[in-house]
Amino acid sequence: MDGTILVADDDRTIRTVLTQALTRAGCKVHATSSLVTLMRWVEEGKGDLVISDVVMPDGNGLDMLPKIGAERPGLPVIVISAQNTIMTAIQAAEAEAYDYLPKPFDLPDLMKRASRALEQKRKAAPAPAPETEETDDLPLVGRTPRMQALYRLVARVMNTDLPVLITGESGTGKSLIARAIHDFSDRRTLPFVVAGAEDLAGFDGPAELVARARGGSILFDEVGDLDDAAQARVVRLLDTIEGTGPRVMATAQRDLTPRLDAEERGFRSDLYYRLAGAQLDVPALRERVDDIPLLAAHFLTRAERDGGTLRRFSDEAMALVRAHPWPGNVRQLENIVRRLVATSPAEEIVKPEVEAVLGPQAAGPRTVATTEGLSGAVEAHLRRYFDLQGGQLPPAGLYQRVLREVEAPLIEIALDATAGNQARCADLLGINRNTLRKKITDLDILVTRRRKLM
Repeated sequence: MDGTILVADDDRTIRTVLTQALTRAGCKVHATSSLVTLMRWVEEGKGDLVISDVVMPDGNGLDMLPKIGAERPGLPVIVISAQNTIMTAIQAAEAEAYDYLPKPFDLPDLMKRASRALEQKRKAAPAPAPETEETDDLPLVGRTPRMQALYRLVARVMNTDLPVLITGESGTGKSLIARAIHDFSDRRTLPFVVAGAEDLAGFDGPAELVARARGGSILFDEVGDLDDAAQARVVRLLDTIEGTGPRVMATAQRDLTPRLDAEERGFRSDLYYRLAGAQLDVPALRERVDDIPLLAAHFLTRAERDGGTLRRFSDEAMALVRAHPWPGNVRQLENIVRRLVATSPAEEIVKPEVEAVLGPQAAGPRTVATTEGLSGAVEAHLRRYFDLQGGQLPPAGLYQRVLREVEAPLIEIALDATAGNQARCADLLGINRNTLRKKITDLDILVTRRRKLM
């Protein structure tokens, strides 16, 4: 790898680490903590690649992308940011950044992306960033690997014409994902229409639906709940949409593949394959526990902005919040936080207040694990999971999902304990190093060697 790389980050540690790593790889590096300096270098014609943070002392790195594109149309930019929200990924994609990585990042991964960036050229000038009042209100925030992978996938499909099927439990934010795809796409100035079974009724229903969308986006909300007749009408509707017609998206609470063409409560395979051009799976809140404090802080800030009182959770209260199963997911968490803000008498929300609001389901953080061992904790989790299905069986593929839920945190914790040393981690786990590497890739686990780059 060779070339000149411009690094802009206000964290001295990151500048030092990147300078050393890129220099060892054969590159020449200019590093700065100032966007003004970065732009001067760009204007002077320096650099074959830019690696830039977003929040800098003298400005926002995303705001520089259009200027860099205008000054140097062929110069790729890799954005790195601790602002781990879907908006950051979308805005980076909108401004045609070559790539986006959340902090903390895996240094070898960044090096591979930098190497690829040096071999390619950006294709087009960036489009202006969208203006919307809803940006700060989207509770699509998360630092876990699954959420970051989801954000990157949203950014990739945003300006395509592919139909999108978004799956996830109630309250995970499926409709918000669909709305974000529309609001930050090239169709943002056109209508966003949410369609239900009633909109498909009647001879003229489908045609009126397409006319209302006017080339914008149509979202079929909870498409898995449509009966056979409604599914057939959707198929006929989709067959009438031409190249200039609206984009189609759909949401479903469960994986639809086990129901394809089943005799009872089945789902039409021809409709499924028309909708699933790209499939986005939104994880349940209990599957991304590390995002709960981030989401809670978001809702506390929103409540204060809406006229409430500034609140914070005590450590014991937050531990209880993290341990809760959250069957209603993000929507339930938001409602609980709003209630606590309204009812808590002091600035700090304490454990007894959380217990009172959560009710009998409130349990101490991972108490089962310490009293009954891992087997008891897994059994309790699975029984609770089956109870939440409302008398129905969970979606097919449960065995692999459970293994993944146990395997991913085990590997993540072992990597953290061995400071990211994969050889030591493999020895600790008692598996082959190549097996560990494959699992890291398959499970989308972020590996940070020695120390995290914050």
